[in-house]
Amino acid sequence: MSVHTRTLRVLAGAVSALALTLSFGSSSASAAPADAKTGKAEKTVTSGWNNWSCKPSAAHPQPVVLMHGTFGNSWDNWLVLAPYLVKRGYCVYSLDYGQKAGVPLFNGIGPIEKSAQQLSAFVDKVRKSTGAEKVDLVGHSQGGGPLPRYYLDFLDGAAKVGKLVGIAPDNHGTTVMGMTRLVDAVPGAHKVLSLTLPGVEDQLVGSEFLKKLNSKPDTVPGVTYTVISTKYDEIATPYTSQQLSGPNVRNVVVQDLCKLDVSEHAAIGTIDRVAFHEVANALDPAHATPTTCASAAS
Repeated sequence: MSVHTRTLRVLAGAVSALALTLSFGSSSASAAPADAKTGKAEKTVTSGWNNWSCKPSAAHPQPVVLMHGTFGNSWDNWLVLAPYLVKRGYCVYSLDYGQKAGVPLFNGIGPIEKSAQQLSAFVDKVRKSTGAEKVDLVGHSQGGGPLPRYYLDFLDGAAKVGKLVGIAPDNHGTTVMGMTRLVDAVPGAHKVLSLTLPGVEDQLVGSEFLKKLNSKPDTVPGVTYTVISTKYDEIATPYTSQQLSGPNVRNVVVQDLCKLDVSEHAAIGTIDRVAFHEVANALDPAHATPTTCASAAS
């Protein structure tokens, strides 16, 4: 076997391993059931979210826009949180972003700069439909960190957003528990990632996208930020790099609220009711209640 062949095989393995790790860590384990005859995904019941006739109440005047993580989509990330917020009286919407031609269901893999443009258009659509001046953003992983922050910093989103709540957001990039060192070590690996999974490449520590994003302060004036993290995060690592600095920031670690919470990267964004209680507190701080292990049953 030639050195060239061995290099290509190592490169392919590194890229595949990184993609699989991010896939299983960033998106929900659930999938839309397929129709036995057509093989196509069945329509998912959204339990009241993405209701374009919804009008915000006086109690919750700002609609909530949910942004999935890498390899997720507009429904699988939010099967628990979206109904949870709808039940509390919010107008709730979720979008698909970062799609790639020929890749169904698995989104958030396109260049983040382009995904931010999709977010911008979606926010404008929600504002027009609801009549709201501003929306609140809640996102998981990429959707809670680099994506909305780019929108706020570079696409004039700050004037349209009241709050940003990031669940396990890789705000300053991720090492994926050191796997990025493997990609760094293989010649051409970053180029392959940028061509095949640019949204993944953008999130790796040291990427050109992150250099641009983090050349500015973590926060913008007028927006309130909440970061909800877990010590057991195996994707957005180290978990402390998720935290933001600046005014109007609250950094929360779920184990500080409930020591029994063992959620990792996927669970905290898809099923963790302790984290979701903190989301509700962040969206309505005037009526916040203490978050404890018992919040998981609420």
